[in-house]
Amino acid sequence: MKLGIGALALMASLVAGGALAQDGERRPFCPDRPGKGDSTCVIDPGVVQIEVGLFDGFEQEDDTTRIEGWSAGSVTVRYGVGPRTEVQAGLSIGTREEATDRATGVTDTAEGISDLFLAMRHSLINPDGEPFGLALTVFGTVPTGGDEVRASGIAGGIALPMAFDTGTEWSLGVSPFIEAIRDADGEGSHAAYSLVVGTDRGLGDWTLGAEIWISQDDDPLGSATQSTFDLIAVWSPPSMPDAQLDFGLNFGLNDDSPDVEFGVGLARRF
Repeated sequence: MKLGIGALALMASLVAGGALAQDGERRPFCPDRPGKGDSTCVIDPGVVQIEVGLFDGFEQEDDTTRIEGWSAGSVTVRYGVGPRTEVQAGLSIGTREEATDRATGVTDTAEGISDLFLAMRHSLINPDGEPFGLALTVFGTVPTGGDEVRASGIAGGIALPMAFDTGTEWSLGVSPFIEAIRDADGEGSHAAYSLVVGTDRGLGDWTLGAEIWISQDDDPLGSATQSTFDLIAVWSPPSMPDAQLDFGLNFGLNDDSPDVEFGVGLARRF
């Protein structure tokens, strides 16, 4: 896996060299991290952007079970292939989840490299996302992960993110998703739907924001609705206009959702 990270870095350096030679001003730096919503902005043609989740964790507990999990080294590479289109690929280098029966103390553990995430985003209106942005993202996962964490088949979906200029210092973003995901028993697929509504504003070198996430999973073995309230903070120093450090803290709003999630990551455009 160290060789894989090195290859990504080398690819980024080579392609970035070509991008820096292009004439014209780049669009504003626009990472997808750290919220759950999808972005409307598309990076410039020939530009590489790498976004890394350094560490993400969660905890969920009910009367019978306590579940804890984390992932480290979640890497997404974005590449602009046209004036309005980019492609993405990503995976988590390490994931681990522990489910503990509170009555017996018995713990089941699953760990390994995650499945491969692939996506293509096409801007329908304003590829820089301003003042109103609309995009279409097609995404999917390929079961390439470790035996204990991989899905039982290919899954995919679409998102239609929208970004609005509110006429104030606060932005507004809305991201509806629809996905076809594998059934819990691995025998088929079913639909899942989610919606993210978020807002943020800049305060000096920082951007602070909040989101509401709602998801409906119609698994035949038992449907579930999850909802979280998410807080984000992003530090973008003027001396590094093509980089950011971000933080996220999410709180579950119902019993089906993780009680708390937290994460820290960074993004860099080359």
